Amino acid sequence: MLLKDRISIVTGGSSGIGRGIALEFAREGANVVIADRRESPLQGKYHEKDTSTPTVQEIEKLGAQGTFIQSDVSDESQVTELVQQTVDHFGGVDIFVNNAGIHIPGGSQDISIAEWDKVVGVNLRGVFLTTKLTIPHLKKSKYGRIIQIASVHAYRGGAGPAYASAKAAVINMAKDTALEVGKFGITVNAISPGYIETAIQDYLTLEQIESSLEKTPMQRLGLPKDIGRAAVFFASDDAEWITGTSLLVDGGASAKT
Repeated sequence: MLLKDRISIVTGGSSGIGRGIALEFAREGANVVIADRRESPLQGKYHEKDTSTPTVQEIEKLGAQGTFIQSDVSDESQVTELVQQTVDHFGGVDIFVNNAGIHIPGGSQDISIAEWDKVVGVNLRGVFLTTKLTIPHLKKSKYGRIIQIASVHAYRGGAGPAYASAKAAVINMAKDTALEVGKFGITVNAISPGYIETAIQDYLTLEQIESSLEKTPMQRLGLPKDIGRAAVFFASDDAEWITGTSLLVDGGASAKT
């Protein structure tokens, strides 16, 4: 097992990509804290239609330990409590995955300033908060890892001014933080997913989904497990000398651009 007995926190772990990461961590022997605003998984009209059991229940089926902590990553006091509860329960933190994110469709003339603040609050401010508050504990770990979940939209437009801008900033934050904490043996990397079959894709039309498939050389859409395996790599000893980078996991779609 690549992550046996390591203590991990996955934000937004109840559904979608976060759930996929959490389950792959558990499969590799890690103990996983699921941090999310709700414990029950989202169900979509296109994807994850039959997902119903809490992620912690699935983690335990795999023989690992899991616990759920309700948390809003844009709230400093809740993030502080999340980290402290994890340390109190498991004794420390080895891996932190910043996955929680939201998307509000629309261009600059469509979304309100309040909606901009909400997206950036979760997708960027939340990443800063969790990174800042977890580093003191990661310094004490022999396996300190921070994994930021960005997006292919960090490299191009098309997902709205708040989402794309925040995800681009997340990649730069990973690079900056990697420079800061490398001397402590902590690695910081980002994963940029392409189209992944999750419930949050409900805002798209079937035509848009088919267009995404047509643009993917691997001839299938991504699964949460695909991002989970990439996260396992960055969290494992195999990636102990890789830091400050971003990995595109999109079935080759970006190779055309």
